[in-house]
Amino acid sequence: MKIYLVDGTYELFRNHFGAPPRKAPDGREVGATLGLLRSLLMLLTTPGVTHVACAFDHVIESFRNDLYPGYKTGVGVDPNLIAQFPLAEEAVSSLGLVVWSMVEFEADDALSSATSRFKNEDGVEQIVICSPDKDLAQLVSGSRIVGWNRRRNMFIDEAGVMEKFGVRPPSIPDWLGLVGDAADGFPGIPGWGEKSAAAVLAKYEHLEAIPAAPQTWGLSASRAARLAESLAQHRDEALLFRTLATLREDVPLKETLADLEWQGAYTRLKDICHRLGDEKFPGRVPKWRER
Repeated sequence: MKIYLVDGTYELFRNHFGAPPRKAPDGREVGATLGLLRSLLMLLTTPGVTHVACAFDHVIESFRNDLYPGYKTGVGVDPNLIAQFPLAEEAVSSLGLVVWSMVEFEADDALSSATSRFKNEDGVEQIVICSPDKDLAQLVSGSRIVGWNRRRNMFIDEAGVMEKFGVRPPSIPDWLGLVGDAADGFPGIPGWGEKSAAAVLAKYEHLEAIPAAPQTWGLSASRAARLAESLAQHRDEALLFRTLATLREDVPLKETLADLEWQGAYTRLKDICHRLGDEKFPGRVPKWRER
């Protein structure tokens, strides 16, 4: 079997900006939630898809905000989108999917923990992480754990990660520690760009292994000297940023592999769709639970 782990936060954002706006009968904006339901139903009705779970950032902030004040927050996010997170979680759960609602951790941490838990389970052929988020590239392993950009229908395996980023998946947090991640709110180290970080980490893999003397880095002498000086001055920041980019594997997920198998939607989905103002969606759901 294949396990599909969905980044619900990414999907909700994608549908907020990509799906048409839609008002519920009570006046709330619900377009992103309805788009998310349609997207997940498309996944569930794809031949061969049996085991699916979806993780959300119930709140945008996490433990990482305690580590670095500049880390991403909900400031500036459209209130109409923020207001849909609880609604989306309720709707997706009613569709019959396992929902991981993150408060202390982030959705990506839940996907990482699920990957760690289920990758060695008997019968698991592949884990497909449904998100183009570059943070999640660190989870990719060979062709057994892959990323899937559903919008572009593009898969990325370990060879693809190396081609795209210039480093192997275990080095992605180190790479982000050097170049930064604007989406997550940390800047990286002055002077270090994607190519220079990839060139050095392809050789040394992790920050600790990079020699202080840059003569063996494989870069031009002047360029290496500038980067070495920057890294020496900002090493603690690089290590902190790497920590921010490193996904956790210790999120307490209670579900078993069997729980991830989709058994159909709950009847309460019909009431939710009524409240959302979409009476047609339940008619497209092919399987319902008896209870």
